[in-house]
Amino acid sequence: MTARPANAHQARLLRLLRDGGPNSRAQLGDQVDLSRSKLAVEIDRLLETGLVIADGLAASRGGRRSHNIRLAPGLRLLGVDIGATSVDVAVTNAELEILGHLTQPMDVREGPVAVFEQVLDMAAKLRASGVAEGFDGAGIGVPGPVRFPEGVPVAPPIMPGWDGFPVREALSQELGCPVMVDNDVNLMALGEQHAGVARSVKDFLCVKIGTGIGCGIVVGGEVYRGTTGSAGDIGHIQAEPDGRPCACGNHGCLEAYFGGAALARDAEEAAREGRSAELAARLEAAGGLAATDVAAAASAGDATALDLIRAGGTRTGQVIAGLVSFFNPGLVVIGGGVTGLGHTLLAAIRTQVYRQSLPLATGNLPIVLGELGPAAGVTGAARLISDHLFSPA
Repeated sequence: MTARPANAHQARLLRLLRDGGPNSRAQLGDQVDLSRSKLAVEIDRLLETGLVIADGLAASRGGRRSHNIRLAPGLRLLGVDIGATSVDVAVTNAELEILGHLTQPMDVREGPVAVFEQVLDMAAKLRASGVAEGFDGAGIGVPGPVRFPEGVPVAPPIMPGWDGFPVREALSQELGCPVMVDNDVNLMALGEQHAGVARSVKDFLCVKIGTGIGCGIVVGGEVYRGTTGSAGDIGHIQAEPDGRPCACGNHGCLEAYFGGAALARDAEEAAREGRSAELAARLEAAGGLAATDVAAAASAGDATALDLIRAGGTRTGQVIAGLVSFFNPGLVVIGGGVTGLGHTLLAAIRTQVYRQSLPLATGNLPIVLGELGPAAGVTGAARLISDHLFSPA
């Protein structure tokens, strides 16, 4: 894709077609502040670029029937969601419908070169499957702070070797298309906003509990990234004064007490101390434990596993309660791999937030699990690059 919208009106029309699907000229006119003649001019110019096509006649609203307009069906976007221990790669059309999706285990600590070799291999497999001949743009999520204008990770605590790596530039050269890079939890928030539980909410928090913990902040429908890209790094808010050492170098951070890595460590300790026969059996069989083992043990009624989940949810809820009092969001979404712990975790978070935050902030505040699961990150990545492509050049 080489064409870009020439002005804000064209960009608005493209985003309406992305978010709402094919629409008639008349219905588009109802949603934009343009005269009928000006609207016709802008749509005709978009048709000339090939970004949109005519798509049959719309239903009659009286008088001559209008033509439907839709985004060009051949446009393809690549969404990449890099986590601490896995990577998701998906291809979408311009309306952000997922056409192909691959997930593989991966260790982000292997460094950017090894990780991107795997990403490019997965993208090649998706191309070979026939869902895309090439890509018109790519969105990339990484599990750490990003200097957004340059697409560069900045001092990410769990990503050795990534600080300052030119992700956007390197992948743009490899893929031959524009690339945008953001923090993974911001992309989860964008995904849930586009096609998930936050579709009708303008101000919300999206908390991702995976290996670590982060928070996407959406204000007025836009992601808030902060001055240097580190907004929402709530895993490093202090939960315990002079507490456990954290990977970031400080002590007592929330992430030192909860998240996939901390939960696995505490579960192994409980198993070795004989506090849980269920966890001990799983540790003996596998040689190590993960958050999924704690979830399975909790589902089997193991009291120690349930206590670990509740304790983590309570600490997380304490931090979220402070955020709710400060930000007054309309929704809190809980997502990420550790949400496999389900409603035990959610109940502990809700209890703490509703107990600590003022009723004015929580009286009508839903705290819910995300709807999209692993698709949230790749959908958000595709949304990120489409926001760029559907902006005036």
